[in-house]
Amino acid sequence: MGRVFSGFRPTGKQHIGNYLGVIQNCVSLQDEYDCIYCVVDIHALTTLDSTDALNEDIHEMVLDWLAAGIDPKKCILFVQSHVPKVMELYTLFGMVTPLSWLLRVPTFKEKVKMQPHNVNYGLVGYPILMAADITLYKGEIVPVGGDQLPHLELTREIVRRFNSIYGDVFPEPQAKLASFPSVLGLDGVQKMSKSCNNYIEISAPPEEILRRVMTAVTDPGRKYRSDPGRPEVCNVYNLHKYFTSSRAEEIAAECRAADIGCVDCKRMLAQSISSGLESFRGKRATLVSKPDYVADVIADGARRAEAIAKETMKEVREHMKLL
Repeated sequence: MGRVFSGFRPTGKQHIGNYLGVIQNCVSLQDEYDCIYCVVDIHALTTLDSTDALNEDIHEMVLDWLAAGIDPKKCILFVQSHVPKVMELYTLFGMVTPLSWLLRVPTFKEKVKMQPHNVNYGLVGYPILMAADITLYKGEIVPVGGDQLPHLELTREIVRRFNSIYGDVFPEPQAKLASFPSVLGLDGVQKMSKSCNNYIEISAPPEEILRRVMTAVTDPGRKYRSDPGRPEVCNVYNLHKYFTSSRAEEIAAECRAADIGCVDCKRMLAQSISSGLESFRGKRATLVSKPDYVADVIADGARRAEAIAKETMKEVREHMKLL
């Protein structure tokens, strides 16, 4: 089994975009690979103006992941800052990474535009920290979408440069191209996200799911209930394909024939989402009743991750003559 490493920024309670796009993929990977999943709280500091909600966001995110099927007996689940050795490797990698490599990263330029008031060193060094995350645990496989390949290639460049100077220490991580559905939000325009307030939390109760779904934008060209619908341009129908897959074609036909209206379609979707996540909500409620469980999981994950990191850094220091 190859070792998979994936890191995720702490975003609190997860929404159905996270669930469909990432969480389900991670759950399936843990049965095929030696998986290490990390909540990258240090990465989050590059864009946070306040850390007041950081611990709560980590707790709620891990709670959702565990309830969705991430099994700490099958993988390592921990928080980035709980294994400080990553910062040591981050610093050492910084000594072999040309500044020009970092300045060419498209996401750095995007972040500068998004937060011109806070262009910090961490934004520039973000790719080095990412490389340290993966290599500290000798990650061999990194699940990525096609748009993330350039980021992983920079990690590979850093590894090649380090190995060429100090000798072979790290494997070059390979990309595992994964299909991450890009789930549009309830506005039908932007990707589902909390910042756009166009999301549905997977832990939401049925009444909240219904309330949120009823705000969703449907076919903008359908003005009246009697007008034929166009499911191919309707984001509500797109979500039906995930949550009502067995009836998706039937729903599309009824929409085109104006046998059902947009309100009917939304109510059906809300019911499907609620039913599909019923088991998840039950598992989450059970975990919530064990107040120390999340803390115990990430503490155990940190201990297991620390053991790997300790051996890696011992090898790094030997090769760099830093004993």
